[in-house]
Amino acid sequence: MKRVAILISGGGSNMIKLVESMTGDHAARPCLVLANSADAGGLAKAAALGVPTAVVDHRPHKGDRESFQAELLEVLHAHQPDIICLAGFMRVLTASFIEQFEGRMLNIHPSLLPKYKGLHTHQRALEAGDTEAGCTVHEVTAKLDDGPVLGQARVPVLEGDTADTLAARVLQQEHALYPAVLKRFVTGDRALLEL
Repeated sequence: MKRVAILISGGGSNMIKLVESMTGDHAARPCLVLANSADAGGLAKAAALGVPTAVVDHRPHKGDRESFQAELLEVLHAHQPDIICLAGFMRVLTASFIEQFEGRMLNIHPSLLPKYKGLHTHQRALEAGDTEAGCTVHEVTAKLDDGPVLGQARVPVLEGDTADTLAARVLQQEHALYPAVLKRFVTGDRALLEL
C-alpha cells in the first residue's frame, strides 16, 4: 500500500477529493496533510477525515527557502510518504527539494499545460480568446508547471464567462481528474488520461 502526503495552502477541496478516493481497492492511502499556514481551512477538513495533519509555516523562513524546505522534509520523512501530491500548495519548491521525490510528486494546475504556466490562468485564457480551458495533472520537476503531463480535462469557454465562472467549472474537472490520475499513478500507470 502506497503512502500519500498531500500539501495544501488553503481550503483543500482537491485534497478532500484525493482523500475520499483512497478507499477500497485503491493502492494508496493518505498518510499526511501538510499546510504552510495554520490558517489553511483544509487542515480541519483533513483531521475530520481522519488524516494526520501538520503545519510548516513559511513566514518565519522569509527569504530562506532552503530552511523552509528543510523543515518540510523533516516532517515529511517522519510520515514516510511514497508519493507527494501538491493540491493548491502555493509555495515554489526548489530543485534540491523536488529531486528527493523525483518521479513521485504530482501537481494539479488550472490550465491545459503547456499553456499558462504560473498564476491567473483563467483570466489569461479569456484574454487570449480561447474556446476551451481546463486542468492538468503533471509530474513535478524543477521547472515550474513543466513536468510530464499525466492527465488533462477540458471545459468549454462560454460566452460571458468571467475568470471566476470559468475557474468554478475547471475546479469541478480538477476534482474528477486528480483522483483518477493518482489511482493509476500509484500502480505505475503513467499513460495520459483525458477526461
